[in-house]
Amino acid sequence: MNHDDFQIKQIDPSLYNADLAPLPPAERKWGWFEIFNVWSNDIQSLFGYTLAATLFISYGLNGWAVLTGIVLAGFIVMGLVHLTGKPSVKYGIPFPVMARASMGVRGANFPAVVRGIVAIFWYGVQTYFASTAVALLLRAFMGTDPQAATLLGLTAIDWAAYVMVCVFQVALFVRGVDWVTRFLNWAGPLVYLVMIVLMIAIWYQAGPSLLGALGDIFSGSGEHAGGPIAAFAAVVGTMVAYFAAVVINYGDFARFVKDERQMRIGNFFGLPVSLAVFSMIALVITAGTVVVFGETLTNPTDIVARIDNVTLTVVAAITFFAATVGINLVANFIPPAYDIANLAPARISARTGGFITAAIAFFIGALWVAFISEVGIAAFVDTLGAALAPLYGIIVADYYLVRRQRLDVQQLFCAERTGIYHFNAGWNRKAMIAFGVSAVFSVASVWTPGLESLSGFAWLLGALFGGTLHYVLMRRQPLLVTPVQPAPLG
Repeated sequence: MNHDDFQIKQIDPSLYNADLAPLPPAERKWGWFEIFNVWSNDIQSLFGYTLAATLFISYGLNGWAVLTGIVLAGFIVMGLVHLTGKPSVKYGIPFPVMARASMGVRGANFPAVVRGIVAIFWYGVQTYFASTAVALLLRAFMGTDPQAATLLGLTAIDWAAYVMVCVFQVALFVRGVDWVTRFLNWAGPLVYLVMIVLMIAIWYQAGPSLLGALGDIFSGSGEHAGGPIAAFAAVVGTMVAYFAAVVINYGDFARFVKDERQMRIGNFFGLPVSLAVFSMIALVITAGTVVVFGETLTNPTDIVARIDNVTLTVVAAITFFAATVGINLVANFIPPAYDIANLAPARISARTGGFITAAIAFFIGALWVAFISEVGIAAFVDTLGAALAPLYGIIVADYYLVRRQRLDVQQLFCAERTGIYHFNAGWNRKAMIAFGVSAVFSVASVWTPGLESLSGFAWLLGALFGGTLHYVLMRRQPLLVTPVQPAPLG
């Protein structure tokens, strides 16, 4: 393929800007290591650690079952992102443009907005978690008054840290994707090193008693209303739902990868392998906190704050901050920036979309402390995942089953009524029906009394239901595809 195959011949300013344009292979710089770091930073974020540690103690399963469920979720997510990443590697297009094939050139704004809203929620929450690491660093040097006045649950030091993280993330985003990539490439491996050091420090303080605490976790309490099978499903489903936001718009990252092979290698080492290693570290540290501190601590910053070692506090705070900020930018900042730009490409660039994202997310992060966290981490993750699941199913079913992996990239940027992705005034009503019906079901499975046993399957059921219904509705839709198609890369 040559560079011209990725050039849009007739530009419609309502559908096109430089951030949304297909990216030629010659301009792609990512290999497997960059993809690996996208996942490792996501897993190693403070929220990711807290979620993994919580799963080990919340469902009454033995530790091996929980670990197996987490790793299984990693393989499931790996398979899911292979499906959403492949077309973006092939055609060089981001998620909002890819969605035009199934939802319509105007209807694609809907999944972009839904994905953007969820990402902004995640961005605010992860920003708060990153700020706890900065607050830990500030307290290491400044000290703090336990009786300090609070606003929305945050002290003056907490607010200062929160504002600092917000400003830092915007500044890094403005520097561009290359700077974000460099940031991820050093943050990911360094966090692993710090987590290992933290594990050794906890193990040293706990001594032989750590084995007893690990034994308690691995034996499990057996207490779960739906029994062990439902508990296992809940672990797998919650971990899949945690990655749901990244899974659906994975094309925003895959389009930067040199070829599909590099993407697959990065996904393997970044998901099941990295999840297994990091979860084992989290398990050992969590068990150690019971012995050393007399209570179960699931937030690494709380653990480091209890260890009387200034050097470890400083290093840990910086690396936890870096990992959380890194994945926040890649998974929760850049995607909504593209999504917002997709609403009005002629007037809104991805950079402007980023500023809008940051402004809204500032308040979301503060509200996490005051209100949102009260629903519980698992319920929060499951709900957001359930809302996104049908969109994933629709987009994947449309590309692989309806269109048989063939897209007309030129038509994805065409607003004419004769365009093959125009449907009804730019909207695919059949896809909207599939989403509406499926989303009601998947979200209801999380919150409706009597359906608790399905909550662990909420994301998977929502995606399957959405994709199946879309295929059924679209199977007789006449599809016009131009004869000349870009060949697969590599």
